[in-house]
Amino acid sequence: MPRRNGAPVQDDAMSIIDSARKVLVPIHKEGYRYIAIAAVATLILALIWDPLGWIAAIITAWICYFFRDPPRVTPIRDGLVVSPADGTVSMVTVAEPPPELSMAPQQMLRISVFMNVFDCHVNRSPVTGRVVRQVYTPGLFLNAELDKASDDNERNGLVIETPAATIGVVQIAGLVARRIVSFVKEGETLGAGDRFGLIRFGSRLDIYLPADTVALVDVGQTAVAGETVLADLRSDEPQRLFRGS
Repeated sequence: MPRRNGAPVQDDAMSIIDSARKVLVPIHKEGYRYIAIAAVATLILALIWDPLGWIAAIITAWICYFFRDPPRVTPIRDGLVVSPADGTVSMVTVAEPPPELSMAPQQMLRISVFMNVFDCHVNRSPVTGRVVRQVYTPGLFLNAELDKASDDNERNGLVIETPAATIGVVQIAGLVARRIVSFVKEGETLGAGDRFGLIRFGSRLDIYLPADTVALVDVGQTAVAGETVLADLRSDEPQRLFRGS
């Protein structure tokens, strides 16, 4: 085997490959079609006029970035509720779940995570449990940061039954988002952190928890899908205090 300074060259090559794999983030298959279309458009525009080709190349790179699907390390323990989306916690309030979820018409803790167009848009299950209901509701495309978006916007809702409680998770379309994709069906069992859907180009996730649940995050906090703990259904931990910087 060829050697350089006493070390096999093959080992150096494998080290470079491993480093590249750590830097390159996997792309979700939902993005393949859009990336292919953008790549073809880039080639055509480059033949027409170089500056157009460069602009299209930047857009293609952004589409690759948008559909990234990085691996996540999910904390596993009964009762933990992890964030279903990357983004910013935009609301922590009390509200009734959407009527289409057919949950009890009562006030519940609602934690909302807003995703901008630069956040990873692959959604992950906040808990381990069985999907007992899934319902798609057509609607408007208002700014997903508005409170009324929970009732007026296009959305896809899941009701997940766990040993600790039954919770609701709602994918909400926004101003730019025009396509909600779900990967699961009623009756399926999800593990915490499992991928269950994707929203294309900006939107929001609402999580409905029992009213006596204590939120472990606050408005303005950055959430990471599958990793950030939003609440603990089996804990009596008091309300946390937060300080901005």
